[in-house]
Amino acid sequence: MDTSQYLDIFLDESKEHLQNLSDQIMELEQNPENMDTINEIFRAAHSLKGMAGTMGYKRMQTLTHDMENVFSEVRNGTFKVQPGMIDILFKSLDALEEYVNNIQQTTEEGTNDNQDLIDALNSILKNNGEVKVGDSTPDAPADPAADTTAKAESPDADSSDGKKERWQDIKINDTEKMLIEKANSEGLKVYGVTVYVEEACVLKAARAFLVFKALEKLGEIIVSSPTAQDIEDEKFELTFSLIFISGNTAEEVKEAVKSVSEIEEAFCAEYKAAAPAPAPTAAPAKTETKSAAEVKTAAPAPAAAPAPAAAAKPAAAAASTTKPTAAAKPVVNRTVRVDIEKLDNLMNLVSELIIAKNSLISATAAEGKGDNNSVNEQIEYLESVTTNLHESVMKVRMVPIESVVAKFPRMIRDLSKKLGKKMELYMTGEDTELDRTVVDEIGDPLMHMLRNSADHGLEPNDVRVANGKPETGSIFLDAYQDGNNVVIAVRDDGGGINVEAVRNKAIERGTVTPEQAETMTEKEIIDLLFLPSFSTAKKVSDVSGRGVGLDVVKSKIESLSGEVEVKNHFGEGSSWIIRLPLTLAIIQALMVVVGDEKYAIALGSIQTIEDVLPEDIKLVQAKEVIHIRGTVIPIIRLRKVLDIPSGEENSNKNLTVIIVKKGDKLAGLVVDELIGQQEVVIKSMGKYIKVPKMISGATILGNGEVALILDTNALI
Repeated sequence: MDTSQYLDIFLDESKEHLQNLSDQIMELEQNPENMDTINEIFRAAHSLKGMAGTMGYKRMQTLTHDMENVFSEVRNGTFKVQPGMIDILFKSLDALEEYVNNIQQTTEEGTNDNQDLIDALNSILKNNGEVKVGDSTPDAPADPAADTTAKAESPDADSSDGKKERWQDIKINDTEKMLIEKANSEGLKVYGVTVYVEEACVLKAARAFLVFKALEKLGEIIVSSPTAQDIEDEKFELTFSLIFISGNTAEEVKEAVKSVSEIEEAFCAEYKAAAPAPAPTAAPAKTETKSAAEVKTAAPAPAAAPAPAAAAKPAAAAASTTKPTAAAKPVVNRTVRVDIEKLDNLMNLVSELIIAKNSLISATAAEGKGDNNSVNEQIEYLESVTTNLHESVMKVRMVPIESVVAKFPRMIRDLSKKLGKKMELYMTGEDTELDRTVVDEIGDPLMHMLRNSADHGLEPNDVRVANGKPETGSIFLDAYQDGNNVVIAVRDDGGGINVEAVRNKAIERGTVTPEQAETMTEKEIIDLLFLPSFSTAKKVSDVSGRGVGLDVVKSKIESLSGEVEVKNHFGEGSSWIIRLPLTLAIIQALMVVVGDEKYAIALGSIQTIEDVLPEDIKLVQAKEVIHIRGTVIPIIRLRKVLDIPSGEENSNKNLTVIIVKKGDKLAGLVVDELIGQQEVVIKSMGKYIKVPKMISGATILGNGEVALILDTNALI
């Protein structure tokens, strides 16, 4: 079966299950007795195992199966959750995540069997929940289900101990013996059949029922092990055996069984009534003749047996030689889950759009008869529909940032152990929605900031206690909507930023001279932290110290038309605030004229528009400022910034100044003329034009002209 068409769904579902497992195991660490959590983990692991098996990812399936076994025993009350177990489970999650990432990049799960984790999980089963280092692999199959699975997946290994002929273990009574003798006398053949169901199979009983139905068309089933009732109640592992009378060949019987989907393998050979030999002396002779007979009857079996497992390897090898061309490009997760109501609304608006188009055509046809009012009415109606359509599409693109922040509690837990500091993460506003394209990009910046808070921000436990603080440090991740922006703040109750240390490091590196450092404000010094390779860490660790974090944060956030702001309270903690636009696709903008060119300024960044007299402009430290309602605001002449010739200016003419905001900073942009508010679609300038930072893109106006969009964050 070609499963490539389901790859996107598999990746989405796997990531959801992995995140759910991570959250639930975190919860389990706090409340080991919570049965609801244990059941939820068992269900998620079971679903993940089934999906991996269906897609043919055996390594992922095996590891998840062993995790499921552990939780099965916890759920049954065999043993309780212990701290060592939690660490192994988290490592197993990391391994599963590695498999999923490999699949996303190459469609293959990779070659890492993670045998050490499988051994550790089996050690947990064997030692009643304790992890004992050094348990060898032969002890691993303490779990019968795992043992059965191993045998089901490796028929060749089975053949060494004759287990593939499990029908030999069936005990027959006198009535069944009589039926076998009668069948032999009538020239019919009696077969022993052993069937292995795929591990990923969800409804084992249904598959077994279909096998029974297929066989009943060819003959009569005398006895089965387990019994038919047990099989119906799913009281069996991944294999069952039966004795079967038929006039067909062994190969035809085997084919009938294998025609049922989700059957891993089937073994069929002629059944000899003398199989359970009463005399020990006769055993070797019987075994020899049996083997000889089987060389003939079951000759195809060794070749056919590896079909699912071994034959899958050539297929995988073939895939690995042929796929790289197709799989060179990573499988990117580009799906968005959408509420059906949003789609209904979108559909209704598209219907309205079609009606508006038809009405406009009719009105235009009637225009020659002097009915201009009708055309104007339809244009207004069309404008209303397109505005609603835009809003509706925007809502469809919006996703909660929960998908990004959900992995951080686990990260902070790991950092707490690695750094030897007690810390807790508190999150609010996970349901805050952002454009999908923005959400996909903010994971790394947020991760860097949280690691920064954990390593640099929070003091060691003993220092905190000495300073009269709680031993456990607190890190807060808050998200909320502010107008057309989303604000994400990372703050901690640590020691804050040591401005003097930053100043000294900057002088030591030659970034600034001692004279410059003396005149720099606290904010200017803190901004030095965003320079590449700048770090105040005394030594480089695997958590931080190379200075490659904050410059990445700044460049990434600014590429999303956002901004980063730092608020510092030395000794009390610091706040790192990211401000991002809700969307990067369509914005409400104010159209302005500077010189002979038209420009767009995002409405979200505009505070007010002021009419300023020339004499109200003052000079402070050789920079032009205006004083409005008790606030001193620097002004930026766009003609000068954009290098537009001055032209003929009337120095006595009032200035049109647009007051824009960036965090807590204000600036006034001097423009020549205002056109009005307009909805604009942002178009990228492409990679071939070197665009200054102050230009965030371009838009096409109604008359076909191109207007540049100004990024006020870069201007301030």
